[in-house]
Amino acid sequence: MTILSKVFSRRTLAYATGGTALLFGGGYWYLNSGPAYPVPTVTTRRPPPPWTPPSRAELLRQLKASGSITALTKGGQPVEGEEFDLLIVGGGATGAGCAVDAASRGLKVALVERDDFSSGTSSKSTKLVHGGVRYLQKAVFELDYDQYKLVREALYERRTFLHIAPYLSEMLPIMLPIYKYWQVPYYLAGCKMYDILAGKENMETSYLMSKGKALETFPMLKSDGLVGALVYYDGQHNDSRMNMALIMTAVKLGATVVNYCEVTQLHKNSNGKLNGVRVKDKLTGEQWNIKAKGIINATGPFTDALLLLDNPNHEPIVQPSSGVHITLPNYYSPRKMGLLDPATSDGRVIFFLPWQGNTIAGTTDTPARVTRDPEASEEDIRWLLEEVRRYLSPDIKVRRGDVLSAWSGLRPLVRDPSAEKTEGLVRNHMINVSPSGLVTIAGGKWTTYRAMAEETVDEAIKTFGLKPKNGCVTQSLRLVGSEGWSRNMFIGLIQTYGLETHVAKHLSENYGDRAWTVCSLAEPTGLSWPLYGKRLVSQYPIIDAEVRYAVRHEYALTAIDVLARRTRLSFLNARLALDALPQVVDIMAEELGWSLSERQRQIDKAVNFFGSMGLSPAYVAAHRPRPIPRGTWEKVQTGLWDACIAVANTVRPGKTAEVTPAEGFASGRSKFEPGEISAIRNACFEGCAGICGGFREGA
Repeated sequence: MTILSKVFSRRTLAYATGGTALLFGGGYWYLNSGPAYPVPTVTTRRPPPPWTPPSRAELLRQLKASGSITALTKGGQPVEGEEFDLLIVGGGATGAGCAVDAASRGLKVALVERDDFSSGTSSKSTKLVHGGVRYLQKAVFELDYDQYKLVREALYERRTFLHIAPYLSEMLPIMLPIYKYWQVPYYLAGCKMYDILAGKENMETSYLMSKGKALETFPMLKSDGLVGALVYYDGQHNDSRMNMALIMTAVKLGATVVNYCEVTQLHKNSNGKLNGVRVKDKLTGEQWNIKAKGIINATGPFTDALLLLDNPNHEPIVQPSSGVHITLPNYYSPRKMGLLDPATSDGRVIFFLPWQGNTIAGTTDTPARVTRDPEASEEDIRWLLEEVRRYLSPDIKVRRGDVLSAWSGLRPLVRDPSAEKTEGLVRNHMINVSPSGLVTIAGGKWTTYRAMAEETVDEAIKTFGLKPKNGCVTQSLRLVGSEGWSRNMFIGLIQTYGLETHVAKHLSENYGDRAWTVCSLAEPTGLSWPLYGKRLVSQYPIIDAEVRYAVRHEYALTAIDVLARRTRLSFLNARLALDALPQVVDIMAEELGWSLSERQRQIDKAVNFFGSMGLSPAYVAAHRPRPIPRGTWEKVQTGLWDACIAVANTVRPGKTAEVTPAEGFASGRSKFEPGEISAIRNACFEGCAGICGGFREGA
């Protein structure tokens, strides 16, 4: 009786009830954890309502109107023209984020960008939406509270990032290979702390993976000494496409946004406060004034250039750090798993990530100087390849020729000019208001762009006394392309337009519900299947309709805009981008009315740009494209030019450009390292000699 009374006592019953409730509650939480995907509805199966953004010419008229002074009113009082509440200088992630935030609050907003949107740092990132595992490590070991705040803020923003543009961003598991047993608790504790810091914004829980499971998931991983692996979750996105989604969202909200428009002067009133700027259209050379109540400097690595216009005695605050990346073929990584090397030969961190069907390997924190088109040096590329070799199985030959493209992006680390003594660099963002009223936002990273924009607009509202209609709504504001999108939308594209599955998925994941508009511009292929969707190059699912869409709906004005930022072909494969260049220029010529000379100029500029993406001068010289002639007269011109060159070569033969194995790279897999061809020839010769000797002996 005593045992039964203890088993069925109230205390035992309470423990059992509580344990059962805890078990079921924990199970319910676990089964409902993870990413929240948009639920497909009837509306997501149909094209969204059509929307055509205003043309660049219309937006330019709005900018010019702000600098004009209107006539007197009936009461005889002068009225100012179309003055903007805020003028944002810079069209990267931060500037575009500020434009979306301010426009969504009901402010009258203008944004000008000297080059193209996301032409700088914002298109040359590591493509991660992350809190920063390495920053957490520094926060713990160096007791750095600023690093801790940066990680906490980024983890909070990471979930928001994936919510407002679900078609452009996704979760990505990242593996940390472990080669020492003592590292297991060390890495596990760090990743669990990363999960805890994320709190309710956490994506998925990190977990340990056995050696066998790690090699099954990542078969190209080096197995010698491998103990196991730890997997944690971060996000990944298409950075330049995300930037364009922000720009187009700002336009849809009423902002006046113009690219290739450079600020040449800052205007001040009698009190020394800024009240406008003078800008220059870089395409036409035309100049005019813009009036604004407040100006935001969001120019990233070029922050000091605008601050110097404001104050000639300004001391530079930007110390850029270079991030060098290379693109490798898809067989270098699994499709849904990244890899992090936390301890390279010189202490830097390398990411090894699948992206857009290829593999990206890259690192950051290399000192650099500010330039328009920074290039990845051959030394950096070789170093990356050496680090890649350290982590891959020895039976995989990592070759220089496997590098499909290479690029370098500048990250603007800054010193806070308002601090009395600033010895260290600010790794998170910094907002500063100069005596003239110029609001400068600098530093930070892609993941925290929204929070940076919110704080910047808050500061601008306070500084300039603006009166918005509402508060910040960007935490829940879906970007253009998101509302009618679902993970299964690509099936509707296939059924409606007869696209290849790969092409339909590509359009869905890069344009969201705007993919319907892209497809409406596609021309028939003339084949039984696919019915629509002519590829620019056969190796990638990028179609000709994307070029027309970029010109008509996304303000693409040069061939580089299309190949580098509206599509990502030059980042995926620079050689194939060079191959596609004449066709892209030809399509844009139809849309923009380019002459033969202008098409040649566009090709020349693009070829120079591809040089910064890793193509060697020797390879470009041997494969330099020419514009496709349009019409009889252009064909005659081209024919006469070819004839003249042929005659000149006959009279005085020229030297044909040759590409040696040591120079540049082509398609990658056909490229050999120096000495490889000789070794293969020797092996073939020895093999053939052996076979011939065998025949002679047999005879």
